[in-house]
Amino acid sequence: MNLSLRPSAHVPTLDPARPRERVMVLDDSRAQRTLLCSLLKRWGHDVLSCERPEIALELLADPTITMIVSDWVMPGMDGPEFCRRVRAMARESYAYILLLTSKSDKNAIAHGLDAGADDFLTKPVNGPELRARIHAGERIVAMQRELVAKNKMVSAALSEISALYDALDRDLMEAKKLQASLLQDTMRQFDTAMASFLLRSSGHVGGDLVGYFPVSDRQIGLFSLDVSGHGVTSAMMTARLAGRLTSASPEQNIALERRAGGGYAPLSPHLVAARLNRLMLEEVETDLYFTLCLVILDLPTGRISMVQAGHPHPAVQRRDGRVEFLGRGGLPVGLLPDAEYETLEAELAPGDRLLIYSDGLTECPGPHGDMLGEDWLTKMLQAGRLQTGRRFLDGLLTDLQGYANGSDFPDDVSAILLEYTGAAS
Repeated sequence: MNLSLRPSAHVPTLDPARPRERVMVLDDSRAQRTLLCSLLKRWGHDVLSCERPEIALELLADPTITMIVSDWVMPGMDGPEFCRRVRAMARESYAYILLLTSKSDKNAIAHGLDAGADDFLTKPVNGPELRARIHAGERIVAMQRELVAKNKMVSAALSEISALYDALDRDLMEAKKLQASLLQDTMRQFDTAMASFLLRSSGHVGGDLVGYFPVSDRQIGLFSLDVSGHGVTSAMMTARLAGRLTSASPEQNIALERRAGGGYAPLSPHLVAARLNRLMLEEVETDLYFTLCLVILDLPTGRISMVQAGHPHPAVQRRDGRVEFLGRGGLPVGLLPDAEYETLEAELAPGDRLLIYSDGLTECPGPHGDMLGEDWLTKMLQAGRLQTGRRFLDGLLTDLQGYANGSDFPDDVSAILLEYTGAAS
């Protein structure tokens, strides 16, 4: 039995600067245990001696034992089987296992490594070699301990981030409700026309907005705008613009001007766009911009005045089914300080309808990346010629979901369907 150090071995002394791990020595030979424990204690380790593997497994419930020096050949359970049992334990800390063996066969060593051993040392024990391997084990245990500590920090950080995301998600859900409240009605009946509204954000909140405001007994304003970008910033800008086109306070509505004799009159749509452009560049001072379509409708005659500022071309479907697209494009609002806008005049006859929409409708990509475009919209208008109001808009949204192969869109989708009936005969 190899009980002693090799005669020529130099036993290294204690390095007081190095932290020491708690080591278990497992060997059925008392003499071998005494020798190994003596060396390890001399090197500053807290050493636990054990002669039976079964008892050692019970003691290893203590997470402070981080290193094990075990004999290979023991009665009842050999070293590899002991390694397998240790690795199967649910320990809080890693246990580094050094097997002592007289075996030099590579297959036997491979068997030990496969069972869970970290390193080997052949008998008789060489003091400097044992110390070097213990040092190597200390480095691994230290790295494992650091990894566990950092994992705990990461887990704590992830838990905190998750809590923040949950709070943000709740806030965004409330913001979505508030933004939905900006759309006063999904349908509004006027004396000679009916307006239906669709607003579908791509995320919790979006940058699209549609709505209307009364001008006088015979005139109404309809607007559709699309703020650049997505998310909270765009939604906040949308809310601010909604306040400038409000129906609740005419004196704050940027599209209206007070008449000398009382009441309000509509400002020419191109002047409204110019006002909003100055507001964006001089007061808001942001990198955001938006597209706009503003329509003033004269209810008795069906005449419309419209400005198109970078917004998609509004579509007019005549009573006989023909579809025309209005406008010449124009620059978005808030992009250039010297942008010029124009007012377009058109007329709706009884039975005609006007569709104002954002580019989330016509630029929705399909499974292969191709966009719908105005041709698709023309076909949808003609196919849904007999559908009115929200029924038509809901059908349009359903067709869009089918094209996009799902209910999630990459951009906000909004639209206004104005159906002009004309004065009752």
